Amino acid sequence: MPVRFTRVFAAAASAAGALVYAGYRHDARAIRDRVDGGSTVADTAAGRIEYADIGEGEAMLVIHGAGGGYDQGLLIARDFAAGHRVVAPSRFGYLKTPAPEDSSPAAQADAHAALLDSLQVGQAIVVGVSAGAPSAIEMALRHPQRVKALILLVPRTYHPTQTVGADGSVPSQTVLRLIESSADFLFWLAMRVSRASLVRFFGVPPEVEARASTVEQARATEIMNSVLPLSWRVRGLQLDGLTRIGPWPLEKIAAPTLIISAEDDLYKTLPGARFTAEHIPGAELHVLARGGHLMVGQTASVRKLVRDFLERQRFA
Repeated sequence: MPVRFTRVFAAAASAAGALVYAGYRHDARAIRDRVDGGSTVADTAAGRIEYADIGEGEAMLVIHGAGGGYDQGLLIARDFAAGHRVVAPSRFGYLKTPAPEDSSPAAQADAHAALLDSLQVGQAIVVGVSAGAPSAIEMALRHPQRVKALILLVPRTYHPTQTVGADGSVPSQTVLRLIESSADFLFWLAMRVSRASLVRFFGVPPEVEARASTVEQARATEIMNSVLPLSWRVRGLQLDGLTRIGPWPLEKIAAPTLIISAEDDLYKTLPGARFTAEHIPGAELHVLARGGHLMVGQTASVRKLVRDFLERQRFA
């Protein structure tokens, strides 16, 4: 009887595993088709740059964070960019944008400007999200005439004593290893069997995400899924990991600036956000009490903060 039970259990486990993997293959195919077909590649003065260009109105350049691409930029812009023309590039090494020899934030800022040139966009509201913030700041410094306003969301910025990054917990470091090794299936599986670990890796206290509405949880899922396929984004992740942030001459930034961070961001973006706001003339800083790095549960608040800021600048 025990032998028979063991065989039955093994057969059932094998069948369940096959069903799970079939589900992954189905989802992976849909993700790849969506990502592959949703963008355009421009030949610019700075090389080939992948981007999406949607909507009408005042141009808004939305620069994605680590693990993203143009698709993540569109997801984030959906929260606050209604009534704007959204230009969402894939940064160096992400998706179809190659990594040039000089992949510094300064070179990336020049590439952003070159993309706007190719689209005949003179000026734009520049939004830098997380690891997209360094090139947004560089753009405000290097191409000030192109930046109507600067918005930095949970930004990776400079602080004299604090660095930004995933926490050192075992679950977060395990997820980081999955991402660095392009383990698409294991990452997809972790979303289903160890969601709290992934939520923590993405900089959100798991209890905050667990208490959020189903709509906000679905938004978090979309953003976490936006790192798939990992193999299409791993070079960009490597470049982000190699990027070292030093002090900028922030006092030279003339663009109206809005910075939003969260008290409980596990990536610890708040110290750098405060430092940046203190050194950019006239910058506005808004600190969310909770929501973590993905600002879970704060979509309406962020939308209002951005819209009110732009209305004050007469851009909305």
